[in-house]
Amino acid sequence: MHPTVRPGNGGPLPEGLAEAIRETAGDIAALLRGAADPALPVPRSEWTVGEAAAHLALANELMADLARGRERPYGDGTPQSLAAANARALGGFEERRPEPLAAMIAEQAEAFLDAVDRPADEGAADDPALVTPLGPMGRATLASYLLTHMLGHGYDLARALGRPHMVDRARVGLCMPFMLLVMPRVTATSAAGMTARYTIRLRGGAAFGVALDDGAVHVTPGPAIRPDCTILIEPVAFLLIALGRLNPWRAISRGHVIAWGRKPWLAPRFPNLFAAP
Repeated sequence: MHPTVRPGNGGPLPEGLAEAIRETAGDIAALLRGAADPALPVPRSEWTVGEAAAHLALANELMADLARGRERPYGDGTPQSLAAANARALGGFEERRPEPLAAMIAEQAEAFLDAVDRPADEGAADDPALVTPLGPMGRATLASYLLTHMLGHGYDLARALGRPHMVDRARVGLCMPFMLLVMPRVTATSAAGMTARYTIRLRGGAAFGVALDDGAVHVTPGPAIRPDCTILIEPVAFLLIALGRLNPWRAISRGHVIAWGRKPWLAPRFPNLFAAP
């Protein structure tokens, strides 16, 4: 994947990432503009459509601030702390109407792209580490984080509204830098004491290795050396499972996941090794 340099950019985003962010925000905005009832419940969530849209608007604003180098404390990275931070933010923000939230989501995505477009200050690193709720990241990885977050909640809104979702193979590929960085940071307690080596292959895409050493997780680009278990998975299924939106057994029953190796029985354990933030 070759980087593309936008004018004035202090550190280029991977090719297609800026466009995917802009298009995903636009897809979500279009969904919301067709939503008549913001009180409609979101499946498998405690939120309504209006609350999920408000969260996305606030999160995009947060990401734009982080891209500017502003520190915005927002939990400690654990699912519990992030849920508490989300509740506090929503409690202080009353807007639930789809139309203004659609505009805010698109505007803040654009503000994020404007922020990452700015050249670094003289003497600073081209891609300075930015403080985020899930640890320090460069601008490109933060952009991948933003896309991943929008896709997860955009999928939820599409399901709630009975519309097609916007998660596709190309966008999943652009989420992978964030996913690979964050996996060791969201290891679940179920990984404690486990030692194993996995190769995860996205069908038609990249492969990466995940090694557990007494519960400690190490992620590497490319296949693992002598993996115990290799998992071949459809990219969209991978992201939805990773974000807690798809039951792994449903994906397996539909043929979206295939496993082999010396210990193929390790495959069903893999999703439970991580706690979606």
